Amino acid sequence: MTVFRSPAAGRAKSLTVRAVAAAGLALFLCGCNTDRQAAGLPEPPNDYRLRHPITMQESDRGIEIFVGSNRGELTPTQRAQILSFGLAWKREATGGISIDRPVGSGNEMASADAMREIMSILAASGMPPQSIVMRTYTVHTTVASVRISYPRIVAQAGPCGTWPKDIGPTWNKDYFENRPWWNQGCATQRNLAAMVADPSDLVQPRAETAAYTPRRTTVVEKYRQGINPSTSDASGTQSAKITDIGK
Repeated sequence: MTVFRSPAAGRAKSLTVRAVAAAGLALFLCGCNTDRQAAGLPEPPNDYRLRHPITMQESDRGIEIFVGSNRGELTPTQRAQILSFGLAWKREATGGISIDRPVGSGNEMASADAMREIMSILAASGMPPQSIVMRTYTVHTTVASVRISYPRIVAQAGPCGTWPKDIGPTWNKDYFENRPWWNQGCATQRNLAAMVADPSDLVQPRAETAAYTPRRTTVVEKYRQGINPSTSDASGTQSAKITDIGK
């Protein structure tokens, strides 16, 4: 039996095959070039200061004091560290000081004896006794440290080193549009946050301090008398020479 196919049926089959091929190609391209807009997420900003902003957070600052099992007192270096730590507490702390003493270690008794000296040094730095909290922690080692810490406001940025996208040749449109990669500028922001002396300087300028009154009075008086108010070197330039040989 001979089967005859009409030209219309052949054209319909050809159109169906083309539609299926086009739909498959579209799905393939969508799978290879899926971006953040397709997922409904906002585009990352190009400015590194917006991608990695510096934020203010509260973090602990602490030191560790190791006391030998047969000593029971602090070394001169440790006394200086605790005194400097207490003076820094007055400038930047947002809460009291916590002192954690080891229990169960080989230097447990020596650390307990050193606590009285630590408390006296902190009191000498101007810290009220009610601002100090003493705690213990259990550890089974030969030598453990006395941990002293207090909270403060710090500037932080990051974390750095995250690579959510490939920076090489990819189907991602960021590569073709020559956009900066995500991690660019993060280290700069993190270093700036770590180096700033006062985190509030990143938010607002400091207030002006009072002028040095004795110097201001001297300059105004010289100006009133018509005298040059600039500072002159009284010793002269020749006094700094070691020898007169070669004159």
